[in-house]
Amino acid sequence: MGTYLSTPKTDKFSEDGENGRVRYGLSSMQGWRATMEDSHAALPDLDPTTSFFGVYDGHGGKVVAKFCSKYLHHQVLKHEAYSTGDIETSVQKAFIRMDEMMRGQRGWRELSVLGDKLNKFTGVIEGLIWSPRGGEASNKVDDWTFEEGPHSDFTGPTSGCTACVAIMRNNQLVVANAGDSRCVISRKGEAYNLSRDHKPALEVERERILKAGGFIHAGRVNGSLNLTRAIGDMEFKQNKFLSAEKQIVTANPDVNTVELCDDDEFVVLACDGIWDCMSSQQLVDFVHEQLKSESKLSTICERVFDKCLAPSTSTGEGCDNMTMILVQFKKPIQPLPSAEKEEYDELKAAATTESN
Repeated sequence: MGTYLSTPKTDKFSEDGENGRVRYGLSSMQGWRATMEDSHAALPDLDPTTSFFGVYDGHGGKVVAKFCSKYLHHQVLKHEAYSTGDIETSVQKAFIRMDEMMRGQRGWRELSVLGDKLNKFTGVIEGLIWSPRGGEASNKVDDWTFEEGPHSDFTGPTSGCTACVAIMRNNQLVVANAGDSRCVISRKGEAYNLSRDHKPALEVERERILKAGGFIHAGRVNGSLNLTRAIGDMEFKQNKFLSAEKQIVTANPDVNTVELCDDDEFVVLACDGIWDCMSSQQLVDFVHEQLKSESKLSTICERVFDKCLAPSTSTGEGCDNMTMILVQFKKPIQPLPSAEKEEYDELKAAATTESN
């Protein structure tokens, strides 16, 4: 559950931006939680043809979310598959790479730099919020060389984070997700989930957990974690005989690719602090209503928080950290080819517009 404050912190960090392809607004709010563990990245110009947006919801500390908001998009750019146009492979590898980078002396040092408090017994490091702005995507990518030191055997942090990212290039939208943050697209006013919440109740997740030697108790992995995929959480990834994808908890994302068309209006990426309070369709309806009179997208995100914020901590819903990115597509977008229309119709049939 986490520790709650006596009164919520309703100050909001908000940002807006745009380029020739998209306009976006984002906001984050600590709310009732004692600490802010969310982070995010908004890079409308990841490269000249590509935009990147991501939300990272930390648990057990904020440092893994901060690490991802600083490094994950760089790893997408760095992978050889990206240069050949294979965004799906590059983003999938980037998620797995985050766990690798946080190990050893180098991982320890980087996490310590990002954090300001280290619990030497748990490896949980906490610190201030950090999020990159659009101009920082061009920074030189670090080679992440091996370092000798007293923490060379550091297995990584026991804290973790969800990761839900949306990458747009031309008319292609690639969504990668690990955890229970969510990406939703509005198409002609209808909400379509472009990611799946990774919870222990999902059969495919339960099967992997049990095969890896884990268990589910009271709806939590090993009686502890209430989601089944995350970056970090190294205590669930210690089986040396299994690949990263087959561990009890895995950073391996579901990757979903869709072709955008003129019917697509906007996408929302948000942490579960929002989805605990509103269904996908309710949020899409709310955004549409707000767009009739409000052009500043970050203001719409802020109003979502105000709507979701609980009056007290008695129920738990509306008490979490809240982060939301709203990305609006600029027209024109090319018409959807018939083959892609069939794919989208299948998506429509499969998507759940009313999620718990």
